[in-house]
Amino acid sequence: MTLSVFLELVEIKAKTASIFPFLLGTFFAWYHYRSIHPVFLILFFIAMFVFNMAVDAHDNYQDYTRATHAQDFRRKTNIIGVNHLNPKKIAWMTILMMVSSGLIGLIIVANVGWPLLVMGAWCFLVGWFYAAGPRPISGTPFGEFFSGFTMGFMITLIAVYINVYDQITFNWAFVWPVLLASGLAMTMIASLLLANNFCDAQEDIQLGRKTIVYYIGVPNSLKFYVGLEILGYASLVLAVILNVLPLLSLLTLLTIPIIVKNTQKLLAKQVKKETFIFAVKNLFVSTLALVVSFGLGLLLPLGR
Repeated sequence: MTLSVFLELVEIKAKTASIFPFLLGTFFAWYHYRSIHPVFLILFFIAMFVFNMAVDAHDNYQDYTRATHAQDFRRKTNIIGVNHLNPKKIAWMTILMMVSSGLIGLIIVANVGWPLLVMGAWCFLVGWFYAAGPRPISGTPFGEFFSGFTMGFMITLIAVYINVYDQITFNWAFVWPVLLASGLAMTMIASLLLANNFCDAQEDIQLGRKTIVYYIGVPNSLKFYVGLEILGYASLVLAVILNVLPLLSLLTLLTIPIIVKNTQKLLAKQVKKETFIFAVKNLFVSTLALVVSFGLGLLLPLGR
């Protein structure tokens, strides 16, 4: 397996969906608590990144093994079939990556406490059953919720917790500001999966997936996509009003014209190879802007 094929197998281009929430949580910990634990933070980043790669590789593996009745998909679309990879080796590689990530997580848990074990277990179970089991999460109407909540919120919450575990009591008073701060990340990650699903609507039917698009149809899915984006930006404004995010985070609103332009192109045509990229750009632009503006808010007096 070449490096380029490996990076495609683990969908390296989609890793901003986890990196930006990680940075958001780190900035949040410093903004509200002035606390950073660099060793735990680095270990968590490694575990998170490796596990994220494993989940995407596992997703591709499960798609390949399940598509016994869709040989065209196997040969022409799925990366394992296109590149003639050995499915058994991919399965073992995935397990090795997940186990390695889990061991690193347990090392951190031993130092920071049980809340991380609970949060990590949630992420692990969602990551595994996203593609595995008799009815994978990715093939149900709940994929958008689990992806947005787990990657947008849980990664952010873990990044905050491991930096401030020795200062806080893990309760709702600690959790809700993080939930609000991660609102934009959650909705944009969920909207990315939704866009993937309505771009793959016909293919998903062939593969036996019944995503939310199957139940509400493509036209309503497009409206839902727009609604998620609006909800994300509204949560950003509310977070600033409540001083959960610094004032300069409002600079993220400057990305709205870009988001609108990309969304219009996606609404006009839903073709995976042509227009799905606009949903990817929306996620990247919005979450990058939030992280950068949050960082500015930490550095400049105006942002506090």
